[in-house]
Amino acid sequence: MSKLPKDKRDKIIAVAMATVVISAAFGYLVIKPQRATLAAALADVQKSQDQLARGNATLATKEQVNQQFDEVTRNLTRCETAMAAPNDMYSWLIQTLNTFSEGRRVDIPQFGRELPTEVGVFSKFPYHSALFNIRGTANYHDFGKFLADFENTYPYMRVQNIELDPAADAGREKLNFKMELLTLVRPAL
Repeated sequence: MSKLPKDKRDKIIAVAMATVVISAAFGYLVIKPQRATLAAALADVQKSQDQLARGNATLATKEQVNQQFDEVTRNLTRCETAMAAPNDMYSWLIQTLNTFSEGRRVDIPQFGRELPTEVGVFSKFPYHSALFNIRGTANYHDFGKFLADFENTYPYMRVQNIELDPAADAGREKLNFKMELLTLVRPAL
């Protein structure tokens, strides 16, 4: 480089410096944004691939989910069939209690009319409830077994406010009982 004339050497240095500056400016202004765009595109591709994998997994379990949904729907329908009908709750209660008390030594001669109540547990709960007052007589042990069996058989009914008094005209173990029966009422179809 020392044998080149000064003018030519300065031009070569200027061209080299201009090349470095232009290359740096090109890299900073063109290549760097393109790399950022490429990285964003690769991230979008990865996100889309993850969504596709989740969608494929959902489609693979679709049949199982549909079977579970059908099973739960049948179970709910079966439970709702055993619930009080909204149009004739009083006769439903009499029939249910008479059928249940068959073979048990519990006498239930008095059934009060239903008092509609709100469940008040959840907002927008699809079921309403009704409260019935019931009176009867039974032996102490028979009444306890009746209550235990009843609440285990009908999980959507609750016995509350039980009052027990000795029966005046019967033996020592006879009781007069008064209780409230709170039941869910299936929605009208």
